[in-house]
Amino acid sequence: MEPMYYIGLDVHKRKISYCVKDSSGKVFAEGLLPATRLDLDLWMKTLPQPWSAAMEATMFTGWIYDHLKPHAAVLKVAHPLMLRAIAAAKKKNDRIDAGKICDCLRCDFLPECYMASTAIRERRRTLRYRNLLVRQMVQMKIKISALLMEAGVSYNKQRLHKAGYFRELLARNPDIDEGLGSLLRLCRETVVRLQKTESALVRSLERDPLLLDRVERLMTIPAVGPITALTWALEVGDVQRFSSIKKAISYCGLCGAEKRSGNTVQRTPLSKQRNKHLQTTLIEAAKMAPRNSPELAMLYDKEKQKGNANRATLAVARKLVAYLVAVDRRQKEFLTVERENRTAA
Repeated sequence: MEPMYYIGLDVHKRKISYCVKDSSGKVFAEGLLPATRLDLDLWMKTLPQPWSAAMEATMFTGWIYDHLKPHAAVLKVAHPLMLRAIAAAKKKNDRIDAGKICDCLRCDFLPECYMASTAIRERRRTLRYRNLLVRQMVQMKIKISALLMEAGVSYNKQRLHKAGYFRELLARNPDIDEGLGSLLRLCRETVVRLQKTESALVRSLERDPLLLDRVERLMTIPAVGPITALTWALEVGDVQRFSSIKKAISYCGLCGAEKRSGNTVQRTPLSKQRNKHLQTTLIEAAKMAPRNSPELAMLYDKEKQKGNANRATLAVARKLVAYLVAVDRRQKEFLTVERENRTAA
């Protein structure tokens, strides 16, 4: 059996630091190479075989991972926060970081994180771009309101962003001069353009053959619409990576951290170590859920009686995660899963 060589990669925008070691920890090679596909191809031709590699998760990791994956015996991605805790040191530079990543991989001490498939990551990029468009759309709507308030123009808040009312407001209100009117029209055109683009992106994802069946199953859950279903499917990837519902809830950022020392227990607010896209979507869905499900409405009322509406919303969001995990694992519609659970009970 041929000996395995281990490679640690410290990835940056323009450069990649690498360190190659054998199983005993002896340095075989180390250096710096440009972060381009051509340079990676030339570098891989110089590597001893077989080799396994690891790198820290960054915004540049995806394309490098995809490019190296077919050539590596094993390729892993390390969790940045956990790796930082393990490899803390006074002296820090790219060469040292690459060596520490290599040692963690060689000693099987690397805090590996989940890496979704290329197809899922490409579609996730589209969904996150859609989220950016929604934020920009909201900003433009707020700007329209701010421009009207600056000029002292009275308007109907509920109807402001409807096309007919907006045209009538510009045409008949004497307080809107030519300069203000041109700015308002520009803002309105931007909102309409963003709405059309956002709708087209959502439709393309809903009709995607890779996601179609899964999204339709998830949408059988009360209060889960297309955006919540798409966000869950693309941000979670493979639901089997969660061994329990508690771990899925933690990943979604719907619970706080716990610090226990001796007889002292300190619980913090919602953890910042979470998937922020899932957290935002699930909380928004949980606010609407009691209107669509009697069971979730009862849960919300029960928790709200304890005196905190926000905690009640979180309880509903956690229940939604349990529903999503159950449907995703069994690959059956929600009503079927619920009926089976009642039968088993």
